[in-house]
Amino acid sequence: MGLTLEEANRIIRGALAKAEQLNIKVSAAVCDSGGRLIALQRMHNAIWASAYGCQGKAVASAAFGRPSGEMAERADQPTPRGIAAAEGGHMIMGQGAVPIVRNGVVEGACGVGGGTSQQDEDCARAGVEQL
Repeated sequence: MGLTLEEANRIIRGALAKAEQLNIKVSAAVCDSGGRLIALQRMHNAIWASAYGCQGKAVASAAFGRPSGEMAERADQPTPRGIAAAEGGHMIMGQGAVPIVRNGVVEGACGVGGGTSQQDEDCARAGVEQL
């Protein structure tokens, strides 16, 4: 079926609500299974780079169907490095994004940037839980 814009926005609202609870300023992005952006929001006073970081982590999570942090140890291996290069260099294989899986199918991912790596992942998980 694929993620709708309404679903992507619901996920982002959940991620940003968790960030507010943690008292951090972040950006959150939701991409589809092909790593293409559906929705993005940057909280007031979040660092500008977080808008890029959240997207890159979401792309990596969607591409590999797992939390982006699990790819960190593999980032220097030839296959993941080659995939990232072929994709255009947008992937960030660092903690902060989780895949969106429904009925066993990866439909996309939510990535967050601006907090610590663990805070980013916690926010992304909180967002995906809104589905």
